[in-house]
Amino acid sequence: MRGDFDRATGSENMNYLEESLRLHREWRGKLETIPKMSVETSEELSLAYTPGVAAACLAIAKNPAESFALTGRANTVAVVTDGTAVLGLGDIGALAAMPVMEGKCVLFKAFGGLDAVPICIDSKDTDEIVRTVALLAGNFGGINLEDIAAPRCFEIERRLKEICAIPVCHDDQHGTAIVVLAAMLNALRVCGKDKKKIQVVINGAGAAGVAIAKILLSEGFANVTICDKSGALYQGAADLNSEQEELAKLTNLSRKKGTLADALQGADAFIGVSAPAVLTPEMIRAMADKPIIFPMANPTPEIMPELAKEAGAYIVGTGRSDYPNQINNVLAFPALFRGALSVYATDINGAMELAAARALSELVSDDELSADYILPKAFDPRIREFVSAAVARAAIESGAVR
Repeated sequence: MRGDFDRATGSENMNYLEESLRLHREWRGKLETIPKMSVETSEELSLAYTPGVAAACLAIAKNPAESFALTGRANTVAVVTDGTAVLGLGDIGALAAMPVMEGKCVLFKAFGGLDAVPICIDSKDTDEIVRTVALLAGNFGGINLEDIAAPRCFEIERRLKEICAIPVCHDDQHGTAIVVLAAMLNALRVCGKDKKKIQVVINGAGAAGVAIAKILLSEGFANVTICDKSGALYQGAADLNSEQEELAKLTNLSRKKGTLADALQGADAFIGVSAPAVLTPEMIRAMADKPIIFPMANPTPEIMPELAKEAGAYIVGTGRSDYPNQINNVLAFPALFRGALSVYATDINGAMELAAARALSELVSDDELSADYILPKAFDPRIREFVSAAVARAAIESGAVR
Protein backbone atom coordinates (compact mmCIF):
# COMPACT_ATOMS: atom_id res chain seq x y z
CA MET A 1 0.00 0.00 0.00
CA ARG A 2 1.80 3.10 -1.22
CA GLY A 3 1.03 6.55 0.08
CA ASP A 4 0.29 9.39 -2.31
CA PHE A 5 3.32 11.60 -2.97
CA ASP A 6 2.84 15.35 -3.22
CA ARG A 7 5.47 16.33 -5.78
CA ALA A 8 4.98 20.02 -5.13
CA THR A 9 6.09 19.75 -1.51
CA GLY A 10 8.02 16.48 -1.62
CA SER A 11 5.93 15.12 1.27
CA GLU A 12 4.34 11.74 1.50
CA ASN A 13 1.05 11.10 3.25
CA MET A 14 0.72 8.99 6.36
CA ASN A 15 -0.77 5.95 4.61
CA TYR A 16 2.65 4.85 3.42
CA LEU A 17 4.27 5.49 6.79
CA GLU A 18 1.46 3.85 8.74
CA GLU A 19 1.46 0.78 6.51
CA SER A 20 5.21 0.44 6.80
CA LEU A 21 5.01 0.73 10.57
CA ARG A 22 2.27 -1.91 10.65
CA LEU A 23 4.39 -4.26 8.56
CA HIS A 24 7.44 -3.71 10.73
CA ARG A 25 5.37 -4.80 13.74
CA GLU A 26 4.27 -7.85 11.78
CA TRP A 27 7.75 -8.72 10.49
CA ARG A 28 9.46 -8.15 13.86
CA GLY A 29 12.66 -7.55 11.93
CA LYS A 30 13.48 -8.08 8.25
CA LEU A 31 16.08 -10.81 8.73
CA GLU A 32 16.18 -14.38 9.96
CA THR A 33 18.73 -17.21 10.20
CA ILE A 34 18.15 -20.13 7.86
CA PRO A 35 20.53 -23.13 8.09
CA LYS A 36 22.03 -24.37 4.84
CA MET A 37 21.94 -27.97 5.98
CA SER A 38 19.52 -30.37 7.61
CA VAL A 39 19.98 -31.24 11.29
CA GLU A 40 17.20 -33.78 11.61
CA THR A 41 19.34 -36.83 12.47
CA SER A 42 22.11 -37.59 14.93
CA GLU A 43 24.58 -38.02 12.06
CA GLU A 44 23.67 -34.67 10.54
CA LEU A 45 24.02 -32.97 13.92
CA SER A 46 27.43 -34.56 14.44
CA LEU A 47 28.64 -33.23 11.08
CA ALA A 48 27.27 -29.70 11.47
CA TYR A 49 28.21 -29.44 15.13
CA THR A 50 30.16 -31.52 17.60
CA PRO A 51 32.22 -33.66 17.18
CA GLY A 52 32.71 -33.08 13.44
CA VAL A 53 32.95 -29.31 13.62
CA ALA A 54 36.27 -29.63 15.47
CA ALA A 55 38.01 -30.40 12.16
CA ALA A 56 36.99 -27.03 10.74
CA CYS A 57 38.00 -25.25 13.94
CA LEU A 58 41.47 -26.83 13.93
CA ALA A 59 41.97 -26.03 10.25
CA ILE A 60 41.23 -22.35 10.90
CA ALA A 61 43.45 -22.33 14.01
CA LYS A 62 46.30 -23.63 11.85
CA ASN A 63 45.58 -21.24 8.95
CA PRO A 64 43.22 -18.30 9.62
CA ALA A 65 42.68 -17.80 5.87
CA GLU A 66 40.70 -21.04 5.94
CA SER A 67 37.93 -19.07 7.67
CA PHE A 68 36.95 -17.78 4.21
CA ALA A 69 36.40 -21.36 2.99
CA LEU A 70 35.04 -23.01 6.13
CA THR A 71 32.63 -20.33 7.44
CA GLY A 72 30.19 -17.88 5.92
CA ARG A 73 32.44 -14.82 6.28
CA ALA A 74 33.46 -14.81 2.60
CA ASN A 75 29.89 -13.98 1.62
CA THR A 76 28.94 -11.80 4.59
CA VAL A 77 29.06 -8.03 5.07
CA ALA A 78 28.71 -6.09 8.31
CA VAL A 79 26.48 -3.02 7.98
CA VAL A 80 27.79 -0.68 10.68
CA THR A 81 26.36 2.60 11.96
CA ASP A 82 26.43 4.86 15.00
CA GLY A 83 23.03 6.31 14.10
CA THR A 84 24.25 9.88 13.71
CA ALA A 85 23.20 10.58 10.10
CA VAL A 86 20.31 8.24 9.31
CA LEU A 87 18.61 8.91 5.96
CA GLY A 88 16.96 12.32 6.24
CA LEU A 89 16.31 11.78 9.94
CA GLY A 90 19.67 12.92 11.29
CA ASP A 91 21.11 11.87 14.64
CA ILE A 92 18.41 9.51 15.91
CA GLY A 93 20.73 7.11 17.72
CA ALA A 94 21.98 3.57 17.12
CA LEU A 95 18.86 1.71 18.23
CA ALA A 96 16.52 3.78 16.07
CA ALA A 97 18.82 3.18 13.10
CA MET A 98 18.26 -0.59 13.24
CA PRO A 99 15.28 -0.70 10.80
CA VAL A 100 17.36 1.12 8.18
CA MET A 101 20.37 -1.16 8.70
CA GLU A 102 18.15 -4.24 8.44
CA GLY A 103 16.75 -2.81 5.22
CA LYS A 104 20.27 -2.30 3.90
CA CYS A 105 21.03 -5.94 4.67
CA VAL A 106 17.97 -6.96 2.65
CA LEU A 107 19.27 -4.94 -0.31
CA PHE A 108 22.67 -6.64 -0.08
CA LYS A 109 20.92 -10.00 -0.37
CA ALA A 110 18.39 -9.02 -3.03
CA PHE A 111 20.78 -7.17 -5.34
CA GLY A 112 24.16 -8.69 -4.53
CA GLY A 113 23.46 -12.20 -3.29
CA LEU A 114 25.37 -11.35 -0.11
CA ASP A 115 24.44 -12.06 3.48
CA ALA A 116 24.64 -9.03 5.74
CA VAL A 117 24.39 -8.34 9.47
CA PRO A 118 23.34 -5.01 11.02
CA ILE A 119 25.67 -3.70 13.73
CA CYS A 120 24.45 -0.53 15.45
CA ILE A 121 27.08 0.82 17.84
CA ASP A 122 25.79 2.96 20.68
CA SER A 123 28.71 5.38 20.77
CA LYS A 124 29.84 8.60 19.10
CA ASP A 125 33.43 8.06 20.19
CA THR A 126 35.64 7.44 17.16
CA ASP A 127 38.12 5.29 19.09
CA GLU A 128 35.35 3.10 20.49
CA ILE A 129 33.73 2.62 17.09
CA VAL A 130 37.02 1.77 15.38
CA ARG A 131 38.02 -0.68 18.10
CA THR A 132 34.59 -2.36 18.11
CA VAL A 133 34.52 -2.87 14.35
CA ALA A 134 38.15 -4.00 14.26
CA LEU A 135 37.46 -6.64 16.91
CA LEU A 136 34.49 -7.94 14.93
CA ALA A 137 36.12 -7.78 11.49
CA GLY A 138 37.17 -11.44 11.52
CA ASN A 139 33.53 -12.46 11.29
CA PHE A 140 33.01 -10.79 7.92
CA GLY A 141 34.28 -10.54 4.37
CA GLY A 142 33.63 -6.79 4.21
CA ILE A 143 32.55 -3.78 6.28
CA ASN A 144 29.90 -1.36 5.00
CA LEU A 145 29.88 1.83 7.06
CA GLU A 146 26.51 3.55 6.94
CA ASP A 147 24.86 6.75 8.13
CA ILE A 148 27.82 8.05 10.16
CA ALA A 149 28.04 11.83 10.33
CA ALA A 150 30.90 13.83 8.82
CA PRO A 151 33.64 14.56 9.58
CA ARG A 152 33.93 11.60 11.97
CA CYS A 153 33.06 9.19 9.15
CA PHE A 154 36.26 10.11 7.28
CA GLU A 155 38.53 9.19 10.17
CA ILE A 156 36.62 6.02 11.02
CA GLU A 157 36.89 4.74 7.47
CA ARG A 158 40.54 5.71 7.13
CA ARG A 159 41.59 4.01 10.36
CA LEU A 160 39.59 0.85 9.68
CA LYS A 161 41.13 0.58 6.21
CA GLU A 162 44.56 0.73 7.84
CA ILE A 163 43.94 -2.06 10.36
CA CYS A 164 41.41 -4.37 8.69
CA ALA A 165 42.49 -6.87 6.05
CA ILE A 166 39.05 -6.86 4.42
CA PRO A 167 37.22 -4.25 2.31
CA VAL A 168 35.90 -1.26 4.26
CA CYS A 169 33.62 1.21 2.49
CA HIS A 170 31.49 4.10 3.72
CA ASP A 171 28.55 3.80 1.35
CA ASP A 172 27.21 7.31 1.92
CA GLN A 173 30.50 8.51 0.46
CA HIS A 174 31.58 6.01 -2.14
CA GLY A 175 28.31 4.38 -3.18
CA THR A 176 26.85 7.81 -3.84
CA ALA A 177 29.97 8.93 -5.69
CA ILE A 178 30.00 5.87 -7.96
CA VAL A 179 26.41 6.37 -9.09
CA VAL A 180 26.84 10.13 -9.55
CA LEU A 181 29.91 9.56 -11.73
CA ALA A 182 28.05 7.01 -13.85
CA ALA A 183 25.16 9.47 -14.23
CA MET A 184 27.53 12.31 -15.13
CA LEU A 185 29.37 10.25 -17.76
CA ASN A 186 26.09 9.39 -19.47
CA ALA A 187 24.70 12.90 -19.12
CA LEU A 188 27.76 14.17 -20.96
CA ARG A 189 27.12 11.59 -23.68
CA VAL A 190 23.64 13.05 -24.11
CA CYS A 191 24.80 16.67 -24.02
CA GLY A 192 27.89 16.15 -26.14
CA LYS A 193 30.15 17.84 -23.62
CA ASP A 194 33.74 17.11 -22.52
CA LYS A 195 34.50 16.25 -18.88
CA LYS A 196 37.79 18.14 -19.13
CA LYS A 197 36.10 21.36 -20.20
CA ILE A 198 32.87 21.57 -18.20
CA GLN A 199 32.41 23.32 -14.86
CA VAL A 200 30.80 21.22 -12.12
CA VAL A 201 29.43 22.71 -8.90
CA ILE A 202 28.74 20.41 -5.94
CA ASN A 203 26.53 21.80 -3.19
CA GLY A 204 27.14 20.02 0.10
CA ALA A 205 30.60 19.56 1.62
CA GLY A 206 29.82 16.57 3.81
CA ALA A 207 30.68 12.91 3.28
CA ALA A 208 28.87 12.51 -0.05
CA GLY A 209 29.98 15.84 -1.50
CA VAL A 210 33.63 15.22 -0.69
CA ALA A 211 33.55 11.71 -2.17
CA ILE A 212 31.80 12.91 -5.33
CA ALA A 213 34.43 15.58 -5.83
CA LYS A 214 37.24 13.04 -5.38
CA ILE A 215 35.85 10.53 -7.87
CA LEU A 216 35.13 13.23 -10.46
CA LEU A 217 38.71 14.46 -10.17
CA SER A 218 40.01 10.90 -10.45
CA GLU A 219 38.00 10.41 -13.64
CA GLY A 220 39.50 13.53 -15.22
CA PHE A 221 36.88 16.22 -14.55
CA ALA A 222 39.15 19.25 -14.49
CA ASN A 223 36.95 22.01 -13.06
CA VAL A 224 35.05 21.16 -9.88
CA THR A 225 33.87 23.59 -7.19
CA ILE A 226 32.36 22.59 -3.85
CA CYS A 227 29.96 24.81 -1.94
CA ASP A 228 28.52 24.59 1.54
CA LYS A 229 26.00 26.81 3.28
CA SER A 230 28.65 29.54 3.55
CA GLY A 231 29.43 29.48 -0.17
CA ALA A 232 32.29 28.21 -2.32
CA LEU A 233 35.18 26.37 -0.68
CA TYR A 234 38.61 27.67 -1.61
CA GLN A 235 42.16 27.16 -0.45
CA GLY A 236 42.74 29.12 2.71
CA ALA A 237 39.06 29.37 3.67
CA ALA A 238 38.30 29.20 7.38
CA ASP A 239 36.58 26.34 9.24
CA LEU A 240 37.44 23.56 6.78
CA ASN A 241 38.00 20.04 8.10
CA SER A 242 41.07 18.10 6.94
CA GLU A 243 39.26 16.41 4.03
CA GLN A 244 37.87 19.72 2.80
CA GLU A 245 41.27 21.41 3.12
CA GLU A 246 42.87 18.78 0.89
CA LEU A 247 40.09 19.09 -1.68
CA ALA A 248 40.28 22.87 -1.63
CA LYS A 249 43.79 22.55 -3.08
CA LEU A 250 42.43 20.61 -6.08
CA THR A 251 39.07 22.26 -6.67
CA ASN A 252 37.80 25.77 -7.41
CA LEU A 253 40.96 26.43 -9.40
CA SER A 254 39.97 30.04 -10.06
CA ARG A 255 39.60 30.54 -6.28
CA LYS A 256 36.09 31.95 -6.63
CA LYS A 257 34.49 33.25 -3.46
CA GLY A 258 30.83 33.90 -2.90
CA THR A 259 27.50 32.13 -2.78
CA LEU A 260 26.15 29.10 -4.61
CA ALA A 261 24.55 31.49 -7.09
CA ASP A 262 27.96 33.04 -7.77
CA ALA A 263 29.57 29.62 -8.27
CA LEU A 264 26.87 28.55 -10.73
CA GLN A 265 27.39 31.48 -13.10
CA GLY A 266 28.27 29.78 -16.41
CA ALA A 267 28.55 26.31 -14.83
CA ASP A 268 27.57 23.20 -16.80
CA ALA A 269 26.43 20.92 -13.98
CA PHE A 270 24.95 21.14 -10.50
CA ILE A 271 25.19 18.21 -8.06
CA GLY A 272 23.22 18.65 -4.85
CA VAL A 273 23.78 16.62 -1.69
CA SER A 274 22.58 19.33 0.64
CA ALA A 275 19.16 20.68 1.58
CA PRO A 276 15.70 21.31 0.09
CA ALA A 277 14.98 24.30 -2.13
CA VAL A 278 18.45 25.86 -2.15
CA LEU A 279 18.64 25.90 -5.96
CA THR A 280 16.45 28.48 -7.70
CA PRO A 281 15.26 28.73 -11.31
CA GLU A 282 17.27 31.95 -11.62
CA MET A 283 20.47 30.07 -10.76
CA ILE A 284 19.77 27.50 -13.50
CA ARG A 285 19.08 30.23 -16.04
CA ALA A 286 22.52 31.68 -15.28
CA MET A 287 24.26 28.39 -16.09
CA ALA A 288 25.78 27.32 -19.42
CA ASP A 289 23.84 25.80 -22.31
CA LYS A 290 22.23 22.39 -21.67
CA PRO A 291 22.71 22.44 -17.88
CA ILE A 292 22.85 19.12 -16.02
CA ILE A 293 20.99 19.27 -12.70
CA PHE A 294 21.27 16.53 -10.05
CA PRO A 295 19.33 17.76 -6.98
CA MET A 296 19.61 14.70 -4.71
CA ALA A 297 18.48 15.87 -1.28
CA ASN A 298 15.80 13.50 0.02
CA PRO A 299 12.86 13.49 0.21
CA THR A 300 12.69 17.09 -0.99
CA PRO A 301 15.42 17.94 -3.51
CA GLU A 302 17.31 21.21 -3.89
CA ILE A 303 14.81 22.07 -6.63
CA MET A 304 11.80 20.10 -7.80
CA PRO A 305 12.40 18.56 -11.26
CA GLU A 306 9.44 20.38 -12.84
CA LEU A 307 10.84 23.74 -11.81
CA ALA A 308 14.31 22.77 -12.98
CA LYS A 309 12.99 21.78 -16.40
CA GLU A 310 10.97 24.98 -16.70
CA ALA A 311 14.13 26.95 -15.94
CA GLY A 312 16.00 25.25 -18.78
CA ALA A 313 17.58 22.17 -17.21
CA TYR A 314 18.50 19.74 -20.00
CA ILE A 315 18.93 16.66 -17.80
CA VAL A 316 17.58 16.23 -14.27
CA GLY A 317 18.37 13.36 -11.91
CA THR A 318 17.21 13.04 -8.29
CA GLY A 319 17.36 10.53 -5.47
CA ARG A 320 13.66 9.78 -5.85
CA SER A 321 11.96 6.89 -7.59
CA ASP A 322 8.96 8.91 -8.81
CA TYR A 323 11.02 10.83 -11.39
CA PRO A 324 13.28 9.72 -14.24
CA ASN A 325 17.01 9.24 -13.62
CA GLN A 326 16.96 8.06 -10.02
CA ILE A 327 20.48 8.33 -8.61
CA ASN A 328 20.38 5.64 -5.96
CA ASN A 329 23.17 3.90 -4.02
CA VAL A 330 21.50 0.54 -4.57
CA LEU A 331 22.88 0.68 -8.12
CA ALA A 332 26.40 0.50 -6.67
CA PHE A 333 27.02 -1.01 -3.25
CA PRO A 334 25.67 -4.57 -3.72
CA ALA A 335 27.68 -5.17 -6.91
CA LEU A 336 30.69 -3.31 -5.50
CA PHE A 337 30.91 -5.64 -2.50
CA ARG A 338 29.90 -8.67 -4.58
CA GLY A 339 32.86 -8.08 -6.88
CA ALA A 340 35.25 -7.41 -4.01
CA LEU A 341 34.28 -10.47 -1.99
CA SER A 342 34.29 -12.75 -5.04
CA VAL A 343 38.08 -12.37 -5.33
CA TYR A 344 38.78 -12.17 -1.56
CA ALA A 345 39.74 -8.51 -1.86
CA THR A 346 41.56 -6.82 1.00
CA ASP A 347 40.29 -3.35 0.13
CA ILE A 348 37.86 -1.34 -1.95
CA ASN A 349 40.11 1.18 -3.62
CA GLY A 350 39.73 4.02 -6.10
CA ALA A 351 40.38 1.79 -9.10
CA MET A 352 37.52 -0.50 -8.08
CA GLU A 353 35.16 2.44 -7.56
CA LEU A 354 36.00 3.88 -10.98
CA ALA A 355 35.50 0.46 -12.55
CA ALA A 356 32.06 0.20 -10.94
CA ALA A 357 31.02 3.65 -12.19
CA ARG A 358 32.25 3.04 -15.73
CA ALA A 359 30.56 -0.37 -15.90
CA LEU A 360 27.31 1.10 -14.61
CA SER A 361 27.38 3.81 -17.26
CA GLU A 362 28.17 1.29 -20.01
CA LEU A 363 25.02 -0.67 -19.20
CA VAL A 364 23.02 2.11 -20.88
CA SER A 365 23.44 1.57 -24.61
CA ASP A 366 23.48 4.34 -27.18
CA ASP A 367 20.02 3.24 -28.30
CA GLU A 368 18.63 3.46 -24.76
CA LEU A 369 20.40 6.67 -23.74
CA SER A 370 18.30 9.83 -23.49
CA ALA A 371 17.80 12.86 -21.28
CA ASP A 372 15.32 10.83 -19.24
CA TYR A 373 17.35 7.60 -19.16
CA ILE A 374 20.99 7.99 -18.12
CA LEU A 375 21.15 5.13 -15.59
CA PRO A 376 19.89 1.54 -15.59
CA LYS A 377 16.98 0.78 -13.30
CA ALA A 378 17.77 -0.70 -9.90
CA PHE A 379 16.05 -3.98 -10.81
CA ASP A 380 18.12 -4.45 -13.99
CA PRO A 381 19.51 -8.00 -13.54
CA ARG A 382 22.62 -7.14 -15.55
CA ILE A 383 24.00 -4.83 -12.85
CA ARG A 384 25.02 -7.55 -10.42
CA GLU A 385 26.98 -9.58 -12.96
CA PHE A 386 28.43 -6.81 -15.13
CA VAL A 387 29.42 -4.32 -12.43
CA SER A 388 30.70 -6.94 -9.98
CA ALA A 389 32.87 -8.48 -12.72
CA ALA A 390 34.39 -5.08 -13.48
CA VAL A 391 35.09 -4.51 -9.79
CA ALA A 392 36.69 -7.95 -9.45
CA ARG A 393 38.98 -7.31 -12.41
CA ALA A 394 40.00 -3.95 -11.00
CA ALA A 395 40.73 -5.53 -7.61
CA ILE A 396 43.03 -8.08 -9.22
CA GLU A 397 44.74 -5.58 -11.51
CA SER A 398 45.33 -3.12 -8.66
CA GLY A 399 46.68 -5.81 -6.34
CA ALA A 400 43.91 -5.51 -3.78
CA VAL A 401 43.48 -9.28 -3.32
CA ARG A 402 44.82 -11.64 -0.73
